[in-house]
Amino acid sequence: MPRLLLRVVPALGWVGFAFVTVWTMVFLTGRGLPRTVDGPHRVGTTAAVATDLGLLLLFAVQHTVMARRGFKARLRIPPALERSAYVLATDVVLAVLLVCWQPFGGRIWHVEGPPAAGLWLLYAAGCVLAIAATFAVDHYELMGLRQAGWFTRSGASSVDALHVGGLHALVRHPLMTGLLVTVWATPSMGASHLLYASGASLYIWIGTWFEERDLRRAFGTAYDAYAARVPAIVPRLGSGVGR
Repeated sequence: MPRLLLRVVPALGWVGFAFVTVWTMVFLTGRGLPRTVDGPHRVGTTAAVATDLGLLLLFAVQHTVMARRGFKARLRIPPALERSAYVLATDVVLAVLLVCWQPFGGRIWHVEGPPAAGLWLLYAAGCVLAIAATFAVDHYELMGLRQAGWFTRSGASSVDALHVGGLHALVRHPLMTGLLVTVWATPSMGASHLLYASGASLYIWIGTWFEERDLRRAFGTAYDAYAARVPAIVPRLGSGVGR
């Protein structure tokens, strides 16, 4: 395989990931962009809802199906670029969603003052948690960089290992926890934002179910014991700490 390909493809995936992550954060605030989750209406409600549902379905199918081992086995992609291809595909699909999203409907709730500030702080915390969760495992392996030879391993643990410490001692899926907070923590929730949040929450539930199934197959009773003491999404006081 050309060495240049091993360098360029993973780098594009990582840069794309960083770009769409920041883009999505701003998109969900409803500010700073010409097109946001609750921006100006451009089409009728029926067309908007149909478009948005299609975009959410596209993302859910791509993100879930490409993550399954059976699907990976059918791809004719070199192992060193397998993860990078997944990251790149996710970048493209999410960018399409952000560009083509069609706001619709009216306001569901709106708060100001200290409650609004509190929700913005919660939103920021969700963003930080979601990003930190990628570093709670091996971030460079998760992004496909390490598989292509970008970095040598130095104390980082593989994404294929069972993680039970750090953030994973509080919840089994800290990334999903962070994402749920980001889609729901807002001082101004419109109808189209509600659809986005609901669709994302449904995807998280389905994606977590598949991931739990794979983890139980991979780690057996070790994962069962871990799951018995640490909640999946919502932390509880003392979850897994000191155990």
